[in-house]
This record gives sequence, structure tokens and C-alpha cells, in this order.
Amino acid sequence: MSPPLFEPRRRLWLLRTPSTSYAVRIDEDDTVRHVHWGAALTLEQAGELAERTPAAGSSFDAVGGAEELAVEGGARFGPPGLQVRFADGTRAVEWRYAGHDADDGYLSIHLDDRHYPLRLTLHYRVHEDSDVIERWTTVENRDDRLPITLRRCDSAAWTLPGRDGYRVSHLVGGWNSEFRLRRAEVATAETVFTSRRGLTSHHANPWLAFDDGTAGEEHGEVWSTALAWSGSWRITLHRDPAGRTTWTGGHGHEGLTWSLAPGETLSTPVFAGLFTAGGFGAASRAWHAYVARHVLPHPGEPRPVLYNSWEATGFDVDEAGQTALAAQAARIGVELFVVDDGWFGGRVGDHAGLGDWTPNPDRFPHGLRSLSAEVHRLGMRFGLWVEPEMVNPDSDLYRAHPDWVMHMANRERTELRHQLVLNLARPDTAAWAHAWLDRLVAEHDIDYLKWDANRPFTEAGWPGHDDPDRLWIEHTRAVYRIMDRLRADHPGLRIEACAGGGGRADLGILARTDQIWTSDNTDPVDRIAIQHGFSQLFPAQVMGAWVTDSPNVATARQTPLRFRFHVAMAGALGVGGDLATWTEDELKEATELIATYKRIRPAVQHGTAYRLTGEGTLTAVGFAHEDRFVVLAWCPSRPYGHQPAPLRLTALDPGATYRDPDTGATYSGAVLLRSGLPLPLPEGDHASALVQLIRIED
Repeated sequence: MSPPLFEPRRRLWLLRTPSTSYAVRIDEDDTVRHVHWGAALTLEQAGELAERTPAAGSSFDAVGGAEELAVEGGARFGPPGLQVRFADGTRAVEWRYAGHDADDGYLSIHLDDRHYPLRLTLHYRVHEDSDVIERWTTVENRDDRLPITLRRCDSAAWTLPGRDGYRVSHLVGGWNSEFRLRRAEVATAETVFTSRRGLTSHHANPWLAFDDGTAGEEHGEVWSTALAWSGSWRITLHRDPAGRTTWTGGHGHEGLTWSLAPGETLSTPVFAGLFTAGGFGAASRAWHAYVARHVLPHPGEPRPVLYNSWEATGFDVDEAGQTALAAQAARIGVELFVVDDGWFGGRVGDHAGLGDWTPNPDRFPHGLRSLSAEVHRLGMRFGLWVEPEMVNPDSDLYRAHPDWVMHMANRERTELRHQLVLNLARPDTAAWAHAWLDRLVAEHDIDYLKWDANRPFTEAGWPGHDDPDRLWIEHTRAVYRIMDRLRADHPGLRIEACAGGGGRADLGILARTDQIWTSDNTDPVDRIAIQHGFSQLFPAQVMGAWVTDSPNVATARQTPLRFRFHVAMAGALGVGGDLATWTEDELKEATELIATYKRIRPAVQHGTAYRLTGEGTLTAVGFAHEDRFVVLAWCPSRPYGHQPAPLRLTALDPGATYRDPDTGATYSGAVLLRSGLPLPLPEGDHASALVQLIRIED
């Protein structure tokens, strides 16, 4: 990748991606200002734009153009991305440009405070195969005597070009209802998106997208950003009365302060962004490609078809029952068998045992090694559920180390799910967590961990520590370090990120895990909307999706097995039903559908995804891969006797011919694009179809 271009006279930089440009400049008071983010420009064209950037505003407005990271001080009245307090009480910042480094797609701009020993560095990185721009910040206390208090330290601020009618797209939800896509006009005000829970959260996600109100799935300008952080976070969106739209974001939330010790440097998580002129679908595909190329540890691996025992057994877990389920799972074509909660300590329910990570001797008299060996003999990998960050007060661990949990002096310790949160920011607690996980994986030949985190932080204090709020950062970093060490020491280990379902889904956790448990809600009708929202940022290969029993345990909705499979086959397929109760016909159908999934898996997990919309409630996803286009379509409800119109496809060659290998039917690409694909939907509600199209040579 070529280095950023620099124009010394204007102190102007231009970063280039394959199809976009990003430009910044330093103005007369050494503030770094935004110039351009959008379609590709030359350095000369960026310079022309830089000349237009206002040098100053009125006394009632912000000074000059939008900043790359706003601070307190001077005539600034919007949301700051950096707030500090020096030892003498001063909070305002005045910058002096201190140089820059540029090399191979990377730019860092250094700023020093004019009086105090504070250095801020703005970092930018681009890749030759992606339009994503990675940004982050480092802040350094260069004093050798006094600390500096950080009240807010964001990763980056972003600025949109002047447009009317901007919309923001974002994800909302709750437990069992994650990733619900919402679009709304950007208000002339400050809008805060945040999680104060210590986790990414079910309720919001640090991904946003913006358009001018006219973009669609396959057309229009879209700007999108995503924060790579798995703890509490905050993004503040600001549209001022003059129409300028900016947002700033990073880790932490309001009310927290961190002490930057003498000589210490704090580095923030990456806040990445991209621009496309191809609509929301192109934005998602650009994110998916970036995740595969620059985030995931093993993007080229096929995600195995897994079986998880939770909905079959709950806490009633023992060796005989799990062995029987493993035999049934292997019979239908499962490749990874995962034992869920209830295998350890005194864990016969959710009241006790969490933290005592040794196999329950009554339930597993031979430990887990014999079950692991049997699962491997059946030709499957062996996985295990763990929750390393939590503890039950009724446990040997808590009785031995009550000080290891997050707590505040003279305050009650709130229990949620009868659990407390371990403070992994403590080196001793983190060392213990890594040690038992390392031992567990090694001693039981474990191939896969489902890493869960089932409750948010409360009383997040650290009595006796001189910087207790630091735990909001350091706990998440400790989780990262433990996962990184486990993967380094056990190269074959794969990890699934889970937090009561989709409560920890972000680019930070995906850098050290292989897939995400999308939601505890496995109802296929609900899952269509959940998976639609999830796909705005995340590719199908990381989206855990299970087929479970009917009626569904969460909603009591009854749906056909085929419909349940077709919805789950749009991601990393799993099975979670009680196989001991499935009929022979159901087991046979499941075996056939799993075999079909394995045939289309390269397209689903490594192809390019296109969200498709049909008539009424008909929706679909198409996956293009090599000479293949796979369609999974779902129609949850429809009027009696009504057959939806053919589904219009995309991303096909209009001059090519395509064949359906299951029916032998052939179609011209032009007809599929303009008039659609007839779908073999069965009558009634909860209808679905899977169609494979293979390009054939004329």
C-alpha cells in the first residue's frame, strides 16, 4: 500500500483506499481538521477542498471546520472526544503540531499541548484490499512527576459532507431480541448511543450507518463506522443548527475518569469507517470482506456444523445423557459437539457452582476425558461451555476470594442471575482465570470453547486501587489477553463469543474468536429480523444459528423443520434440539438438510452476501461464490392461496445461463435479474425455499 500523500504548504494529507479518499489538514492554530471523506480525489482536488474549509466561525459557533478529535478549550461547544484535567485543575487544551509519520498505508499525526506535557497522536491505517479506514488515538503523559486525569478519550471523530435529510441506521434490542435495525432522521441535537453495562450489550451496538435519506440496498451514498471494543462504549452524534453532522466515539461512558500516570501511554480501540456509493448492501459487503481479511483469526476455515446440548438438557447434564446425544448428533452429520452449562462443580442450577471449574464427580465420574474421547471417536470435535468472568456467591471460589469480584466499599453486592462479576483487571484474578482455562483445554482435549458472559457490571468498584475506574478498560483487555494466550498456546482451539446471546458482538471480540452466538432466541421467525440486523456489519460465517425444537422454547411458535433449517442455514449452522425426542422422519430430514448445507457452505460462509426482498413477507439472502449463486428464501406468513411473485436476484451476469441442479431448470441471467426466480414454496405459513444456481458455459 502506498503511503499517504502530503502537501507541505497546506499541511494536508490524503489517504487513499481502492475506491475512496480521506483528507485532513492542520490549520493555523495547529488543530487537525477534517477535509474530505468520500469518493476518490487527487491531492490537488483535496487541496481545493481544504481551501474552502472555514478558518473561523462566529462567537456563537464552533471555530473553523470540524476537528478530527475535538477537545475542550476555546470557542468549542460541541461534544469533545478528548477531555483531560491537569494536576493544577486546567482542563482546556491548546495544540502544537509535533510532526507526523507516514508509511505503507499508515499515518500518525502528533500533537503536543503548548504548556503541559501531554502528547496526542491520531492514527490512521488503510489496506490495499479494503475501503475501511482504521482510526485510533494514543495519549501520553510526558510528565515524570504528576498524573493527568482523562475524563473522556475517544478513538476518533467522523464528519459527513454537507447534505440535507441525513438518516442514521443503528441496531437496538434486548435479550432474545437483538440486532433490530432502525433508521431515523438525524436530529438537530446531540444523540448518544451507548452501553454502560461493561459489555457491548444486547440493547445497542457500536455500529452506525448514515445516508442522505435516498439510499437503498443497492444504491446511494452510505458512510458507516464500527468500534472494535467489547466493553462499555459511547458514540455521540451531533448535528448542529447549521447542518454539520459529526460523531465521536470510543470506550467508556460518562462519569468515568482514568488517571494517566507519569510516563504512561493509553491506546484506544480501533474505530473503523467506510464510504460506499453502492447502498447499504455494498456497505455490508465491504464490512464482511474487511472482517474476513483483517479481523478474524481463521477466516478461510469452514465453520463446523455444531450440536449444543443446552435446550435438550438444561442443567441436567451427565455423561450418559451427553454420550447418547453425541451418538445422535454424529448420526445426522454434526461435526462439533458442545456440552453446555451444568458440567462442573455443584452446578445443578443457576444458584451455585459458577467459578468451580472442575467436572462434577457425580455427573462425570470419569471426568470429561472419556466423553471427549467418545466424541472424537464418533468423528466430531469436542466443545465446552464456560463463563470465566462470573461467579456464584455459593461457590468455593467466592468463599475463598470474595475480594476478587467487582464491588464497592459499604455497598451491597447486587446479584443478577445469582451471579457476581469477577474483576479480571486484577492481575491475580486474571492469572487464575487463564490457568484453569489452559489446564481445562489441555487435560480434556477440548477443541472449542463457548465463552459466555451472562450479566452486566454492577458496583464496578475496586476498593484500595488508586484508579478504580480503570477496571472498565482493563477487564476487557484482560479478556482479550486470556483469549489471545489460549489461542497461541493451543493453536487448534476455536472460541465462540457469547453474552447471554448477542450481548458481546463487535469487531474487538471477533479479532480473537471464530463466531458469535447471535441470540438465545432460536425462533426462526424472530431470527429472520435478528439475522438481517446482524448482517449489516457481520458476515454469515460468524453468525451462529441453531435449529431447535417446535414449539420453540422462547415463543411457543410451531414451525416446520424445513423452515427452521432454511433460516439457520444462512449462517454457521448448528442444531440445539432434543435429538432424543425427534422422530425417525425428523432425523432423516435433518440428515439430508445438513448434507445439503455442507454442499452450499462454501457459498454461505465464504461467498458474497446479498439481501433480497420480495413481495409481502418474502425475504431472502443470496450468496455468490465462484460459479454458484445460492438463494435461501423465507415467507413466514401469506394470505391463503397466494403465491409470492418471483424473487428478483442480483449480482448475476445478464448474458449468462444458470441451471438449478436439483430440478434441471435453466434460466437466463437477464430474466433472473429483471423478472425474478420462481420459488418452490410450499403452501401455507412458514414456507421456505433453497435454490442453487450454477452458471453453465454456453
